[in-house]
Amino acid sequence: MLKLKINPNLLECGTDEAGRGCLAGPVTAAACILPDDFSHPLLNDSKKLTESQRNDLRTIIESSAITWAVAHVTELEIDSMNILNASIEAMHRAIIKLNPTPEFIAVDGNRFKPLGNIPFQCVIKGDGKYQNIAAASILAKTERDRYMKQLHLEYPKYDWHQNKGYPTAKHRAALTEYGDTPHHRKTFRLLSNQLRLKL
Repeated sequence: MLKLKINPNLLECGTDEAGRGCLAGPVTAAACILPDDFSHPLLNDSKKLTESQRNDLRTIIESSAITWAVAHVTELEIDSMNILNASIEAMHRAIIKLNPTPEFIAVDGNRFKPLGNIPFQCVIKGDGKYQNIAAASILAKTERDRYMKQLHLEYPKYDWHQNKGYPTAKHRAALTEYGDTPHHRKTFRLLSNQLRLKL
């Protein structure tokens, strides 16, 4: 069972992002404050769960959380600021939406930038250690998956309803045959024989 949060005496949010390694679409982050009595045996790193489990847990998290929020940073913004800064920006945007404002931020990963005067702690693989980070990872993943399924309706050749923009063989094959779309990240290495662009 994952620990609820880092600081038992503070109003603490967990935050995480989804879509850093994708070739297309936004990077999406979520932030979530869980009540002190929250517990669910399935709650874990979203990557370790099935899509059905994630969707079930999303409903539970949204109805149980004190507050939660999701936010996107678009592919155009990713190209202008790079994926690391975009990931942190997405987390900031989600946290800013929270009401009440958290007293502490538990961050998945090892990089973050201060958000106002709110103290924070980065936790490597935090979505497998703390429930508030795991909850945020599920909210971010399910929201981004929903978004990519909508984009798939507009660009069905790229198989985004399945690969969600990640560099699968089918996605790469479609890029080779049809080229990129407005939703592809132009600063990413879209094809294996393509030189990575420099900002």
